[in-house]
This record gives sequence, C-alpha cells and structure tokens, in this order.
Amino acid sequence: MNNTDKNIVKARHPFTEAFEMFSKNIAAVIALIVLFLIILIAIFGPTLYPVDPFDMVWMPFSPPGEEGFIFGTDYLGRDLVAMIVHGARVSIIIGLSAAFVTVFIGVSVGAMAGFYRGWVEEVLMRITEFFQVLPTLLFAMVIVALFGASLTMITIAIGAVSWTAVARITRAEFLRIRELEYVTASRASGANNFILMFGIILPNALPPIIVQAALMVGSAILFEAGLSFLGLTDPNVVSWGQVIGSNRSYLLDASFTVTIPGAAIFITVLCISLVGDGLNDALNPKLRQR
Repeated sequence: MNNTDKNIVKARHPFTEAFEMFSKNIAAVIALIVLFLIILIAIFGPTLYPVDPFDMVWMPFSPPGEEGFIFGTDYLGRDLVAMIVHGARVSIIIGLSAAFVTVFIGVSVGAMAGFYRGWVEEVLMRITEFFQVLPTLLFAMVIVALFGASLTMITIAIGAVSWTAVARITRAEFLRIRELEYVTASRASGANNFILMFGIILPNALPPIIVQAALMVGSAILFEAGLSFLGLTDPNVVSWGQVIGSNRSYLLDASFTVTIPGAAIFITVLCISLVGDGLNDALNPKLRQR
C-alpha cells in the first residue's frame, strides 16, 4: 500500500457527523436531558403522583412547602404539584400535535409550490402571504371561539395559523434541490412526480424542516398557554396555561400560583429552543465543516 492509499480517509455517514456535532453543544445536550425528564414526567407523573388536580385538598393559597405541599395550593386549595404534573402531559401533547399539523400543512404547500412552480407557486405563495399577515393569536381565538375549545380544535387552530414559515423553508429547499443532477437523472429514468417530491427531494430537504419543526413545538406550547390564559380552553382539562389563567387575578396575593407554571413553560420552551439550535448546527453541513 502506497502513501496515497494510506492517506485515504473514509467518508463518515452524515448522521454520524451530525451526532458528533450535536454532542459537542453542551447547552443543547443538557437541554435535551431536561426535556427528556419533562417528557417522562408527562408520561409517568400522573401514575407516580396520583392526586386529582381538581380535588380541593387543603386551604387556598398555602405557600410552597406548607403541610407537605411542595408547590403549595391555588385559589381553590388544589395541589399545584398535581396540576403541574397533569398539565405537562396536555401541554406536551398539544405542542407535538400542533407542530405535526403545522409541518404537514407547511410541507404540503411548500413542496407543491417549489416543485411545480408557475401558476401553482403563485397561487400557493399568495395564500401563504395572506395567512402570514393575519394576526395569528386573534385568528386562533376566532377559530376556537367558533368551533369550540376542545384540545383537538386548539391543536388545529395553532397549526392553521403557524404553517407559513415551514412552507417558505420547504419551498426554498425544493427550488434548490429540484435542479440538482440526481433529481434530473431520476426524472429521466421515469420517476413520477410523487416519487420525485416525497421519495427523492423531500428526504434531502429535511434538515431545515426538522429544525423548524422542533422550534414549532415550543411555539405551540406558548400559543396554547396564551389561549388558556384568555380562557379559551377546555375547563375540564388542566394545562400549564390554564393554571396561570385561573390564578392570574391573585398574582399580587399569591404570586407562586402563577410563577411556578410559568417557570414550567419557560424551562420547557427554552430547552426546546436550545435543542433546535443544536440541531441547526448539527444538520447544517456548512457548520459541520468548520
């Protein structure tokens, strides 16, 4: 074997490089661990702490630590720990579900606009711009007010007003990738439009879409908290935003009833944002080459 052969370095798989790049981001790794713990609490918390969040278990506004209540009680004497634990499941489910709806709509619109171009792109981009200039919170409030404040409708409302950023990113990636040689070769070999769009172009356009989807989970949790704060939520379901909204009148008298669920939202959204930044660094080939 000559020196040239010895100097040949095998190319590593892109996902291996991405994992190594992500693992070097300490903040993103810590955020991922904390986020994993929050998800575990959402899944197993109600079983490990089987207290009904609607039961009035003690005197109202008991401060944290009094009579064994770690986070205290709210204005009705309900255990805040139980409300935070049960609310985690609702907030996480809405965040993930709304992000899925957002990505589904955004990828569908962006893929067709970027692939077909012409009048299809013009029509879809004008629709995207229309939704982009709408006041998102107000539009979501109208949808929930008209069709009900169930968790399903809240999820649909958040997805219906949040998909424009995903659509623009998808369109930009499709416009770039559709002109590459391997796409042209696949088209020449007889691949139909569906295979070209979702079997060839979309997998190569996923990195920025994945990053945007991760960030949309945090945005959806904030959106749900805002709707719950305004009372546009299912009163029979506990979420972090609903806890804040129901106790907002007592902010000056018992601030912990608002700050504790607010801190839960802040920590969760911050962790999602840091994980999204880590994914952006890891999945961006230009940053991996640094």
